[in-house]
Amino acid sequence: MRAYLCVTAVALLAVVGCSSSTAVDPSTSSSAGASAGSTAGSTAATAASSESSTSAAGGSAADPPAASSSTDALTGELTIFAAASLKGAFDELAVEFHAVHPGVTVKPVTYDGSSTLATQLVGGASADIFASADDKNMTTVIDAGLAPAVPPHFASNTLQIAVAPGNPKKITGLSDLTAVGLLLVLCDDAVPCGSAAQKVFVAAGLTAAPVSKEQNVKAVLTKVESGEADAGLVYRTDVSAAAGKVAGIDFPEAAKAVNNYPITVLTGAANPAAAAAFADLVTSEAGQQVLAGLGFAPPVS
Repeated sequence: MRAYLCVTAVALLAVVGCSSSTAVDPSTSSSAGASAGSTAGSTAATAASSESSTSAAGGSAADPPAASSSTDALTGELTIFAAASLKGAFDELAVEFHAVHPGVTVKPVTYDGSSTLATQLVGGASADIFASADDKNMTTVIDAGLAPAVPPHFASNTLQIAVAPGNPKKITGLSDLTAVGLLLVLCDDAVPCGSAAQKVFVAAGLTAAPVSKEQNVKAVLTKVESGEADAGLVYRTDVSAAAGKVAGIDFPEAAKAVNNYPITVLTGAANPAAAAAFADLVTSEAGQQVLAGLGFAPPVS
């Protein structure tokens, strides 16, 4: 977080300098992050206002950054829509953000499949930030005029086969998931994890016959954890977050379906300055450390 605090003044001045309604103290915190994060920040300065939804969250991290000064210019509420696979990372980053910007109430992040979130946004749902698990669903939001044309990527993720602890079905690779009688669960094809699953089966020349297709990756993981499914394709970060409730099996075809995660400040953001500061935190060194600690990899070209 020290790296985040040291560079925040420059990034926040750049965001708020475009708005006549907010004054900025040079000590205010908002990470400049990587060059991709700066793109999200500068876009937010011109964003129009809209309503925001969901209720309050925040607090202090176990080892929070130094408290920002009482003159911190950021206030109001912040509404974030994020892919379900980002829950662990964004929950942690939301707490860190609130510790630096206590005047901002970070509402509980809305997590779901990226396709579901994109549909809600196009349908009129209010949010300040959208973080997708793939480019396809971000494009849906861009095409609706709700986001800039080139949102930056901040992470990537790959699939693993999730099985019960101890791997009772002795699954060793993707071909085992086509065995007769095996209860396989996948994400719906429209969801990034489902689209990735389709790609890996095609790459392997296999045809899957799942017993169900779920609306987000957490639902797939839950069915494996509960024993309703023998196996499921989820992200490696989800296996890690399950903390021993499932085991993860690597398979080579996963390299054929790596998902990049883009983030954007929405053009109708009700709180564009706070949204830009959060996007900058995600792409900052501090944000990248949080993501890496949970198993996310850097974006791939």
